[in-house]
Amino acid sequence: MTFWVYILRCADGRYYTGHTDDLERRFGEHQTGGHCAYTSKRRPVTLMWCQPFASRIEALETERRIKPWSRAKKDALIREDWAALSHYARPPRERPSTSLGTNGESGSHLHVVADTPCP
Repeated sequence: MTFWVYILRCADGRYYTGHTDDLERRFGEHQTGGHCAYTSKRRPVTLMWCQPFASRIEALETERRIKPWSRAKKDALIREDWAALSHYARPPRERPSTSLGTNGESGSHLHVVADTPCP
């Protein structure tokens, strides 16, 4: 069985991070509302990023690791911008000065995965 960690962008621009064993079903639940208080108030949602895992514990641990990340760090993950992700992984006082803005913009645009499950 495959387990998924995913990031949704809500209608208000906020991100929601979760995990599931059925990405298509869970995305549908978020989209229709009633199953998650957070996303029910912020519909529609867009699937921005997801990754499969072999076990629920791996997915849960990854969700718990990503959930508290800054918006800039999540944006870097979604863009697969590993340099920016590494930059935002460091505490602000330890970050080298770069052309990256405080909101994580580096000239790249977000890669929207659309309303379908990740491959």
